[in-house]
Amino acid sequence: MKPTKLKVLKRQRRIVRVRAKISGTAVRPRLAVRRTLSHIYAQLIDDVAGRTLVAAADTEIKSKEKLNKTDLASQVGKLVAEKAKAKKIEAAVFDRRDKQYHGRIKALADGAREGGLKF
Repeated sequence: MKPTKLKVLKRQRRIVRVRAKISGTAVRPRLAVRRTLSHIYAQLIDDVAGRTLVAAADTEIKSKEKLNKTDLASQVGKLVAEKAKAKKIEAAVFDRRDKQYHGRIKALADGAREGGLKF
């Protein structure tokens, strides 16, 4: 098996392993985080209905100052919490997907907590 195929398989297994343990509902949706090299995205998903309730991305942040990626992730967390409060969502289940709870992923989670989202 080629190394790239193995890498993709391992990533998919990690995602499935995390998703087997958590599921979102309308009352307590799943906060799924997607991180790329240059951007970070967050969604609150109701898995029962199969709908995205709230979504936020770093491209929505209109900050005048230059922020590093970690600070930007924190701002995205606050933004998703703010949008969730507007939809009367107070709690969520955190889904880190295949990433470690560290760095930008942790910063987003901390930002969401600061914004008032409980998980």
